[in-house]
Amino acid sequence: MRSAVHAHGPESARRSVLAGCTSIEHGALLDQPTLDFIAEHGTFFDPNIDLVFRNYFENKAHFLGIGNYTEEGFAQMEKAVPKALSVFQMGLKTKGLKMVFGTDAVAGSHGRNLQELVYRVQKGGQDPMQAIVSATSLAAESLGLGASIGSIAPGYEADLIALDGDPLRDITVLERVSFVMKGGKIVSPQRSQRAQRSKN
Repeated sequence: MRSAVHAHGPESARRSVLAGCTSIEHGALLDQPTLDFIAEHGTFFDPNIDLVFRNYFENKAHFLGIGNYTEEGFAQMEKAVPKALSVFQMGLKTKGLKMVFGTDAVAGSHGRNLQELVYRVQKGGQDPMQAIVSATSLAAESLGLGASIGSIAPGYEADLIALDGDPLRDITVLERVSFVMKGGKIVSPQRSQRAQRSKN
């Protein structure tokens, strides 16, 4: 059975890996030995280093007073931000670690996933191609769908985009979509342009 475990610290991550989980989510407090352990077992690692935090900070007034969402809790969360970034950067250097793209899909952040990818490149130092692969073929592999989505190859779902520029030179080019194909069917370029203009 495939399973994704929300594990923040070393002990919970190690136990989850030993139990056979598919992926470790978050991992904001992991250390290098634990990242090595995850890599050695072929477990996927999905660190969330930007949107999940920003969603809470931007909507603090809505969360305060609910469960552990207190001023103290938010203060602890703020301290976790640089640590999460540091763990991500350690992960980039960890041999064999299958680090996939994810955002935790928190309420309030839908439609903003690209911002996490841009953050990984600009703030985290991830190579742009590595970031794109983490969100496409590697992510598909983590879901057990690597034989049908996530790559451009015969027999795969034809979900494609064209961009107005080179994302390997400037990752924010991914915001400028000029063409969309979904399931082999062309989505009108004009429709994509209208969506872009509505953002400006």
